[in-house]
Amino acid sequence: MLNSVIDPVYSRAFADLVEPLPTPIAELTARLVAMVAAHPGLSGKVATGWKAVNFRHSAAGQICSVFPQAESVSLYFQHGRLLGHGEGLLLGDGLKQGRYLRLGSEDDIPVDQIGFLLAEAIALVA
Repeated sequence: MLNSVIDPVYSRAFADLVEPLPTPIAELTARLVAMVAAHPGLSGKVATGWKAVNFRHSAAGQICSVFPQAESVSLYFQHGRLLGHGEGLLLGDGLKQGRYLRLGSEDDIPVDQIGFLLAEAIALVA
């Protein structure tokens, strides 16, 4: 059976992941996961132990993860340190490899910028 790009949002595992979160954060997480899952070539899977949704690309491997927390949602890029389009958007200068974008319930998802970052992240390692 083929998974649709938004299966991670509608799975029982995803519902369990966001259930303890405040409703605005759960909704933000669902929107962000659906947006990332719609990027060509990415497939998402809930990683219960990590409390995240991990996204892989068939040629590039692990690209990013969405980590919902009580007050924010983070989009972590596996090789974020190498991303040129993340300037001023991505946090985590003290991290060796990854970088992340953190969104609060009042924030708009920067759809275009995330699209550029996803394309760049895939191109770096594919």
